[in-house]
Amino acid sequence: MDWLDAVQALRAARTPAVIVTLAMVRGHAPRNGGAKMVVSPGDVFGTVGGGNLEATAVARARELLAAGAAEPDLLTLTLSDKAVADYGVQCCGGEVTMMLEPVRVVPSIAVFGLGHVGLELARILARQHMDLHLVDSRHAMLEPARLGVEGEPGPLADAVAHVFVHHAPVPESVLREVPAGTHVLVMTHDHAEDLAIVDQALRVEGLGSIGLIGSRSKWARFRTRLTDAGHNDAALARVVTPIGLPEVAGKQPAVIAVSVAARLLQVIEETAAAAPR
Repeated sequence: MDWLDAVQALRAARTPAVIVTLAMVRGHAPRNGGAKMVVSPGDVFGTVGGGNLEATAVARARELLAAGAAEPDLLTLTLSDKAVADYGVQCCGGEVTMMLEPVRVVPSIAVFGLGHVGLELARILARQHMDLHLVDSRHAMLEPARLGVEGEPGPLADAVAHVFVHHAPVPESVLREVPAGTHVLVMTHDHAEDLAIVDQALRVEGLGSIGLIGSRSKWARFRTRLTDAGHNDAALARVVTPIGLPEVAGKQPAVIAVSVAARLLQVIEETAAAAPR
């Protein structure tokens, strides 16, 4: 498998990786400039020359993976028998500079409810590199002309995100279809739907954060019903409500959407940095 196929396969499997490129070669080295390999937590694809050179690059790449790094890193090695090395000597006589580029897992977000707030939120999130799942039990809310999908003009017409539209009469069923780690935002038109989605989200293993729009009194009622449904305090603590940044005031849909999107992007970054490797 070449490096590009490896990156695509790892992305599809939602596995983080680091692309290692021989960015500059001075003198003699095992590979020419431009050689690449891909390092994941458990595999290495391709080669930048083997020996101390490659082992050092793999070790540094895995340090970046363990730290959840997002920024590229440069690593310069002298291939000399006089150079201190942790993985043996390579005395080709040259010097190489490698660029290590982290490829993080693309975030996955599921927005349940495409009313006024949900649509404004989708408009913002669609400008990010992510998988964006839009779910509603009402077909009219998901019309291509309303969303701007399937070639129609509209708020999502220039989306950067990969947008998935789910018309689901039983919306909580979609939770079994989304990838592990998906962050869930619940904001439907119907409190009964909200409750059913939260209940199911707490039963599906491997989801990310769970956010519920609404007031503290709404959550108090939900908490009682979810407790009666068998969820303990540890499970209920996973649900964040109200959602968004408390510093952002205002109840207009666009204001709420900005607040929720800002906090969600913080959560995504915190989750990526803290994820076990």
